[in-house]
Amino acid sequence: MQPLQGLTVVTLEHAIAAPFATRQLADLGARVIKIERPGVGDFARGYDQRVRGMASHFVWTNRSKESLTLDVKHPQAAEVLQRLVLEKADVVVQNLAPGAAARLGLGYDALSARKPAIIVCDISGYGADGPYRDKKAYDLLIQSEAGFVSVTGTPDEPCKAGPSIADIAAGMYAYTHILAALMVRAQTGRGRHIDISMLESLAEWTSYPLYYAFDGAAPPPRTGAAHATIYPYGPFPTGADGGSVMLGLQNEREWVSFCERVLQQPALATDPRFTGNARRVAARDALRALIVEVFAPLTAPQVVQRLEDAQIANARVNTMHEVWAHPQLAARGRWREVGSPVGPLPALLPPGSWHEEPRMDPVPALGQHTDAILAELGYAPAAIQALRHAEAI
Repeated sequence: MQPLQGLTVVTLEHAIAAPFATRQLADLGARVIKIERPGVGDFARGYDQRVRGMASHFVWTNRSKESLTLDVKHPQAAEVLQRLVLEKADVVVQNLAPGAAARLGLGYDALSARKPAIIVCDISGYGADGPYRDKKAYDLLIQSEAGFVSVTGTPDEPCKAGPSIADIAAGMYAYTHILAALMVRAQTGRGRHIDISMLESLAEWTSYPLYYAFDGAAPPPRTGAAHATIYPYGPFPTGADGGSVMLGLQNEREWVSFCERVLQQPALATDPRFTGNARRVAARDALRALIVEVFAPLTAPQVVQRLEDAQIANARVNTMHEVWAHPQLAARGRWREVGSPVGPLPALLPPGSWHEEPRMDPVPALGQHTDAILAELGYAPAAIQALRHAEAI
């Protein structure tokens, strides 16, 4: 039995933060009913067409959900939504514009007065109050506000992260807070209001650079793919094949082994310029030149073999295509197949150990489950047709 089997989540969601949170609840067996705008749906459906005509973001975050199309501003649709929440929902999740859910009667105060066990999770850019409450918030903007961009990139140019990490961070905290609220409800019988902000989520993830810059100290410099405060740690070119190897040292024992077995210059281990990580960071340009000189006549596989022999951490800089074929993911059986409106698609098994398989049902077409859900609420076929004629669904 999946852990959340029997739990129903009603979600008014767009883009990534809320859909990622609710997809993980669905992975654990929850029934997730996704409210979408008729004719358009979650605007992430239109981001691209890279997955056989479907959007990559949408495919990633929306499997195992039921799609119910409602024009929530239409009085009849608003009535359907209220009935659905009050009769079916254990959890409500939303990342609409600030205040929008409350205007629809879906704020925690209004719902808990009628259904004390309800859990309501609001996800926003900046939180439910404060001077930034109504400020528009997208992933790149929050990466900037949280300071992430200032410490990411090269000395010449700051960069954002490739994936939507502000959204992902908020989605993860929403997911874990909902699980915690379910545990509390099991003990007390009462629900809980959860207020998750993207800014606070990513600021937590950026707390190492915050502390590094504590009390007015200089923040970590932008160093591209290299580590800002540990050296050598990052990508190094191999001259014989034009390749690149990612490597990282963590302590003095590894530094000695690196000098002896990888650089094959044991005297460097006691060179006063490089004794201790702080000195290696300060002299990173000189040390990099030495490493590049040693690697110049070698291929990437030859360097990797030296690193393996010395037990120095290393990695390939894989492309997306190489990750699809990663031998470790294949060996551990991490790939599954999910259905979709465009046919079967590969999907990664969610991280962790699964004693029972997670729920990995199809990605829904827009409005695919509207009639079935309305029938479940007691609407007759004629009533459903009338709602459709009135453009409420």
